[in-house]
Amino acid sequence: MPNPSQSIDAAISAYANASKTGGGEGLKARDGAPQGDFAGLVKDAVQEAVKIGERSEQLSVQGIADQADLSQVITAVAEAEVTLQTVVAVRDRVIEAYRDIVRMPM
Repeated sequence: MPNPSQSIDAAISAYANASKTGGGEGLKARDGAPQGDFAGLVKDAVQEAVKIGERSEQLSVQGIADQADLSQVITAVAEAEVTLQTVVAVRDRVIEAYRDIVRMPM
């Protein structure tokens, strides 16, 4: 099974390649802006979400082995749950935006 961060990296790379080959007048205004802002933001957010999930799993295992405080385990699991809900909400909004773009008349 592929690692989620590898899949995200591949998607970000594909997005970057597509934006380089796009051409057009709109890209000239963008050329002065720093490159990769959005892609870097998405990549960092996904990596942070993965780290939060891993930390939650580690604390859960330690809690099962009675090596971690129960409040730390509960806090880590709650943080992971909120992070997952946020990632799913952002994903849903991106898909909705994509569908709106696809439905636009040409």
